[in-house]
Amino acid sequence: MQIPGLPPQLLQALISAAGDRRLALVGGAVRDLLLHRVHRDPWRDLPDLDLVVEGDAAELLYRLHRDPRLRVIRAQRHGAFGTAEVEVVLAPSGSDPGDPWLLDLASARSERYAHPGANPVPLLGSLDQDLARRDFTVNAIALLLGPAASTTDLLDPFGGQRDLQQRTLRFLHHHSVRDDPTRLIRGARYAARLQFELAAESQQQVRDTLKAWPWSWRHGDPSSDAPPALSTRLRMEFEVLLDREPWQLAIGVLQAWGGLQLLDPQLQGDPFWRRRIRWAQRLGLPLLPALLAGAADPLAVAQRLQIPQRHCKLLSQFEELRRRLNRLSGGMRCSDWCACFEAPGLSPEAVALAIAYGLQPRRALLRWWCRWRFLKAPLTAKELMAREQLQPGRALGERLRQLRNERLDQERI
Repeated sequence: MQIPGLPPQLLQALISAAGDRRLALVGGAVRDLLLHRVHRDPWRDLPDLDLVVEGDAAELLYRLHRDPRLRVIRAQRHGAFGTAEVEVVLAPSGSDPGDPWLLDLASARSERYAHPGANPVPLLGSLDQDLARRDFTVNAIALLLGPAASTTDLLDPFGGQRDLQQRTLRFLHHHSVRDDPTRLIRGARYAARLQFELAAESQQQVRDTLKAWPWSWRHGDPSSDAPPALSTRLRMEFEVLLDREPWQLAIGVLQAWGGLQLLDPQLQGDPFWRRRIRWAQRLGLPLLPALLAGAADPLAVAQRLQIPQRHCKLLSQFEELRRRLNRLSGGMRCSDWCACFEAPGLSPEAVALAIAYGLQPRRALLRWWCRWRFLKAPLTAKELMAREQLQPGRALGERLRQLRNERLDQERI
């Protein structure tokens, strides 16, 4: 089976580097290739090549370095998992070598989980074992490359081609979600992008696993105690979902499956996340904090996921602004609202997140964001110093604030 756009020179270099060991293209590239070739889906291109070789992938990388048909421009090895990320270009031959190709090289392996949600412990294995450790049947198909492909091009031990035809997502094992709950987020991504449905038994596995909650960490426990699949790996999956996928469909699917409770039970029942994320996009805010703002304790979830510190700071400021607004009474002037929104420790982004969330008074928040924050005193400091004989210092600053407040209070709310 030919791979569209893959240069024969690169394919032959890979086959030569593998020698007599089985080498295969695996994962999403094979799934998308079959969807295109067999089921006439649009070709989604190959952003990178996921390749698995039986034996040590480091030896494959070494041989690629020595192949005159290629030039390796970057190689990063990850020893614990026997993987390497490699960028190559075709060796110059009087023509433009073209854009770099990104290769993800991995040693075929099996995995075991010390406890639910832990990082997997890798063990060198066969290509068949490597397919067995994957998430869904449609991602457990391998396209053999080179001499090993002489009898059959494809390895499909779990019926992935059948599920591709039926556009069905099916977990490989009855404990798939227990071992790695991030598989649920990946499933929602695939369902949204490829218009697949989750198989009935897989839906039952999701319900049973979430109801049993087999992980040692529970909501309300210290964030530092959460296993990787409920902390950093969960965050990375959500970042990919929000960055690359049709997020409205994907999060909607995840909520329908009950999967948002992996983040927070209150988010699972939240009907307003679409509005928050749409407004976050309009206001130039990061999307993940906008989603987490609907949690019972947004900052606790953010700390568990270990989102960037600037995003944690944004959620902390949002919470502080919400507390301040809850303490305010009626009869506020424009200058009073500005003093609240511009208080030390708050940022314009916190006000924007309050708008995205739908905090009240929404009109005052919107008018501050769109107009009030840009209004200045009618006189500059230099003009005040000349007109009122003021010197630089606290008194000048107070006078500028007074004039600005007078101008603000002429605005309508």
